[in-house]
Amino acid sequence: MTNYQLSAICYLLLASLLSACATGESRGSSSPTEAPAAPPTESVQATETPVKAVLLAVGDIATCNGEGDEVVAQLVENLPGAVALLGDNVYEKGSASQYQHCYDPNWGPFKNRTHPAVGNHEYLTLKASGYFNYFGPAAGDPTQGYYSYALGAWHLIALNSNCSQVGGCQAGSAQEQWLRADLAAHPAACTLAYWHHPLFSSGQHGSNTQMWAVWQALYEAGADVVLNGHDHDYERFAPQDPEGVADSAQGLREFVVGTGGKNHYKFSQAPSANSEVRNDKTFGVLKLTLSPQSYTWEFIPEPGKSFADQGEAVCH
Repeated sequence: MTNYQLSAICYLLLASLLSACATGESRGSSSPTEAPAAPPTESVQATETPVKAVLLAVGDIATCNGEGDEVVAQLVENLPGAVALLGDNVYEKGSASQYQHCYDPNWGPFKNRTHPAVGNHEYLTLKASGYFNYFGPAAGDPTQGYYSYALGAWHLIALNSNCSQVGGCQAGSAQEQWLRADLAAHPAACTLAYWHHPLFSSGQHGSNTQMWAVWQALYEAGADVVLNGHDHDYERFAPQDPEGVADSAQGLREFVVGTGGKNHYKFSQAPSANSEVRNDKTFGVLKLTLSPQSYTWEFIPEPGKSFADQGEAVCH
């Protein structure tokens, strides 16, 4: 007989003696004994660690005629998380050759974690074929260029602000109707959308009103964050409604992050209403940490630059 078997027998004998004492047998009771009750089962409630996800966002990126995109790519290389491209991902025409020779050498290593949006420069190649062929299914249907996905507890939506290429962006357009259906089908606590042309901007290109109906749909659904590129600068807005009225309760917070490395655009006009932070001299990437009910943001600058921006907010 093994030591393990002997230990088991001793444990059973001890348990029997303890049970007898509990039923009064040790006091000479003549009443029938009952089988000892099974020990209560301890309730262990599993706790789930809150899901956090990281999104790295930037637009207006690569060119074969400069090194800014290489510097930003090195930042992304050292950061975990999904990568959201905000359009004009390679210059000048987003052709297959430019994606191969000017974008892929530095940004190709992140392709498997990249969720792109299409810019106007991509459409300088017919039907943005260089863009759609390079990214494949990750860019969505080539006739649409919009899609959605989940990241952590968040619902993310990539849209196409090249409105003339997709039948418009106005209320009732195919994209606007798709967006409303997608929002209804994914009632997440936190929602983020991104596209190339900003509805609000103090930069060189300024505000693009074509995206008003899209913003309205997001606003009505209680979305939280909008990311854009197009102006080659960084700008953060306070939460606002589609009319540009500050709305801390329901408004969307917009970030313009056209800092991917192509070049810089100077702010050529007075700041737009609700513009809180601006910089037109620093390449870098916006890091968003997405928690189930909130988010933080941090602009990470290229080495040698001191500009930074960070903060936090709760979802609607």
